[in-house]
Amino acid sequence: MSRVIHTGQALVDLVLRVDDLPRRGGNVMADEGTRYAAGSVNILLAAARSGAECVLAGAHGTGPNGDLIRSALEAEGVSVVSEPVADLDSGVCVVLVEPTGERTFVTTRAAERLLTVDGLAASEPRPGDLVCLTGYSLVGRTRDPLLEWLDTLDPGVLVVLDPGAIFADLEPALRERVLARTSVWTSNADEARALVGAGDEIDLAQAARAVASLLPEGGVVIVRDGPAGCVVHERGASTDVPGYPRKPIDTNGAGDAHTGVLVAEAAQGTDWVTAARRGNAAGAIKVTREGPATAPTRAEIDAFLAAEEGQRP
Repeated sequence: MSRVIHTGQALVDLVLRVDDLPRRGGNVMADEGTRYAAGSVNILLAAARSGAECVLAGAHGTGPNGDLIRSALEAEGVSVVSEPVADLDSGVCVVLVEPTGERTFVTTRAAERLLTVDGLAASEPRPGDLVCLTGYSLVGRTRDPLLEWLDTLDPGVLVVLDPGAIFADLEPALRERVLARTSVWTSNADEARALVGAGDEIDLAQAARAVASLLPEGGVVIVRDGPAGCVVHERGASTDVPGYPRKPIDTNGAGDAHTGVLVAEAAQGTDWVTAARRGNAAGAIKVTREGPATAPTRAEIDAFLAAEEGQRP
């Protein structure tokens, strides 16, 4: 079976539920703060719960945050291939969650940024494996070792790019270099439109086609739009994959749940449209749960889809 290898930042989310965001210089109260292993952990746990063999290739720290991250990964059978960074803990993302489920982030930079070529190479990717990277690794200290390592990958390794909001603002030459090695693009609608310099005037299918034109031949593009579902573009054709709207409790990690299930299914040979449908279901389930790394299991997705199918006229 092919593996899912993630190179991105494993962090700890400090989640604070607030009634509203503070004004600049203001103050709001949160009744509680909860710590979760998050960042790339979200995707790896979602993939592992859907049956994939998963590996964290990114850096991780020494201290309580690093311990929480490793414990969460170990509990789901995810391998950690590099040694902890000495004398520096993993970073924290402060997440402010509003009653609508919308979230706002402030992220520190710590041990997870001390990426090395040797640490990445310890994951030993082989043809058929899916190597996931995030646009947030393409800035700062993580950029150069990641790019150097990407150049060493066997052509049979599938590179899955989750661009994040930052990717469209990178230097054109850097974007082109990464896109030239990207096998699969998976993003939300805003990120896809930003890359191609468009707004709401183009729909998901148009955005997906525009992104696909920037990838190597055979590249696959998935563009999400929350409860509306997603579009899968492959081999010159776009397929609309409807979503499963739910009243959200916490949207933090919903996109990660989708991505994790998507790559887990691909690693097991599932076609992209079916994988995306399961990703849509995973996102729908996740938004009804508090916490970022609360993606459903494979059995939960099966039961959800069976119930949805049973409700059709």
